[in-house]
Amino acid sequence: MRQSILSFALIAFFMSACVPSKKYNELLEREKTCAEALAKYKKMSLDYESLAKELELKFDLANKELIGLRKDTAEMGELMRLMSRNYGVLQAQTNELENSFNNLKNLSAKETAALQAELKIKNLSLQEKEDALLALDLELKEKERLLSEREKRVNELEELLRKKEDGIRKLKERVARALKGFEGQGLTVEQKNGRIYVSLEAKLLFRSGSTTVEEEGTKALIELGRVLENEKDLEIIVEGHTDSDKLTRATAPKNNWELSVLRATSVVEIILNNSSVTPSQLMAAGRGEFYPVSDSDKAKNRRIEVIISPNLNELYEIISKD
Repeated sequence: MRQSILSFALIAFFMSACVPSKKYNELLEREKTCAEALAKYKKMSLDYESLAKELELKFDLANKELIGLRKDTAEMGELMRLMSRNYGVLQAQTNELENSFNNLKNLSAKETAALQAELKIKNLSLQEKEDALLALDLELKEKERLLSEREKRVNELEELLRKKEDGIRKLKERVARALKGFEGQGLTVEQKNGRIYVSLEAKLLFRSGSTTVEEEGTKALIELGRVLENEKDLEIIVEGHTDSDKLTRATAPKNNWELSVLRATSVVEIILNNSSVTPSQLMAAGRGEFYPVSDSDKAKNRRIEVIISPNLNELYEIISKD
């Protein structure tokens, strides 16, 4: 450590001796600016990653509520059938009482009085049952109204999910066609979990340790930006990934975290500078070496992943309705 400090001091001494003071100050100012920008992008990365987790949680809750609504629909249907059977029983009892009343005309006065007393009791019982049936009927109508509203929401959710899935599938096809010329150069396009993943290996984009995108990689990013620029209902996350080899630099990027974030930022800048993609749709993030895709091939871990997701605000609005 002491030897490294001494070496740095010697380098600084010779630099100060060889480089004009103004140029040295400009270099210091640029390094300060880079450090401030890096801190800003790190904060943005954490904020957007938290937002992405929150959206995924809401999406899971929406699916759970959809399952609950379907269960409620089945239970309400069973209740309606039970109430219909009860109504048939009550109707039969009413007919029986009416027949009994007609038979009273042919009986003696004593028998008539007894039967009238019995009829009164049955009428009271029937009235109670009719009142209960009326209450059940009102309850059923209210539940049918609620069921209709829920079914409408379920249908809206299913239709919206279908449209989102269909839109993502078609967009994936357009992205794959636009980037077909870069197949075999470390570029893949996949659709999974309702998202599109465009993975570009570092060999297509950057030289070792560099944050400047090479010419061939720039062409691929320009093509990707042209496909996405008219899709205003998307959220686009650009993630930088590195291998596990450690960086030993005195200037930025000093470690794999910084390298992954700065590379993601370089990709975002190329997309913005060469398309009309809305800046608010984009997020630059870095995962460093901590999200590898291969244990044996480090080259595959050095990559940029562009994750394209549908905007789910409309879905959450339907879910949040009372």
